[in-house]
Amino acid sequence: MAGGYAVLDVETTGLSSGWHDRVVEIGVVLLDRDGAVTGDWCTLVNPGRDLGPQHIHGITAAEVRGAPAFPEIAAELAGLLAGRVIVAHNLAFDARFVAAEFARAGMAVPVRSDLGLCTMELSKSYLKTSSRSLAACCAVAGIPLQRAHSALDDAYAAAGLMVTYLGLEAARPEPWADLVDGAVLRPWPLSPDGPAVPTVRRGAAETGLFVERIPHVASGLSDVDGYLEVLDRTLIDRVLSASEQDELVEAAVLRGIDRTTADALHRRYLAEFAPPSPADRAAVADLLGLPAELADRPAEGAVWGTFALRPGDRIAFTGETVKPRELWQDEARAAGLVVSPPNICKWTRVLVAADPDSLSTKARKARDYRVPVVVEDGFARLLAEMPLTVDAREGSRD
Repeated sequence: MAGGYAVLDVETTGLSSGWHDRVVEIGVVLLDRDGAVTGDWCTLVNPGRDLGPQHIHGITAAEVRGAPAFPEIAAELAGLLAGRVIVAHNLAFDARFVAAEFARAGMAVPVRSDLGLCTMELSKSYLKTSSRSLAACCAVAGIPLQRAHSALDDAYAAAGLMVTYLGLEAARPEPWADLVDGAVLRPWPLSPDGPAVPTVRRGAAETGLFVERIPHVASGLSDVDGYLEVLDRTLIDRVLSASEQDELVEAAVLRGIDRTTADALHRRYLAEFAPPSPADRAAVADLLGLPAELADRPAEGAVWGTFALRPGDRIAFTGETVKPRELWQDEARAAGLVVSPPNICKWTRVLVAADPDSLSTKARKARDYRVPVVVEDGFARLLAEMPLTVDAREGSRD
């Protein structure tokens, strides 16, 4: 087994490792006993649920839905950690989540705070700073922190702190020498699952138009109306999420729509698309990869783009929305909508999601039932376009 240190950082869906929160990204930087970097590793992790505070970690469901689940990367991660002292900034938090994920994967691993080193705790002895946050410690130690709450960048920052502590520790062996020596001897279990290909954040990388994934040649009779109905449902909020793009490609294949036919249908859809706002036509043209000038032409009829919420419609929410969910619910009820209990049913009119590709149970059921999943901006537009309730009309006269 290798010796030295494995400096890690995890991004999670929340703070409760023992309840329902999960790891969504993990980064590891390997150091030898003298502090030299010998390797690194990072992957997104599919948590099988919504991603929690996305405004903190910045990870989208579109990025993690194709990432491996933790059991798929457990063996490779175990191989990286075995024989090394685990180091993290706020080790108690990271170790708790990593141990919980291994436990769910059926692996009992020696991951505990007392078996590792915490760069936050060590900063009390080696750094002069009142704040013990990773950013504050790095600033005092002169260590660059590229992207906060990116697992690999945070792991590299914590590794920099560890190297600083090693350099400031003149005496040898290190005060934690017993931990380093003991880590080499500590047994780790083997997972039956082989290594999975790590998935990293895409950032702003373009994924291309979904129409480019529709086959050039399709067999069988084409169900044109069926495809247009799917297209209209996915465009309700003027956003085509990765999940919706996949659904459109699948709809084209199942209905015998080839790429040329799909382009023609998109042009027909825009020609018959009559939303309240002209800007919506431009947005839809852009989403479908159509020339902008087509959006300037008036609609031939109000065939598509006519979806509207009506008082009495059932709606539901999922994920941590930018505007607090309670405020959205109050606005919805004031407009006469019925805010559904936790479960989604076939009669739910729309599901409002913090992330349109949400992996939550509600989102998965909504897609199964063909219930539109809309983002907050789309829901705000739908609310604004709703007819006033009796109470609202009377209030406007006051």
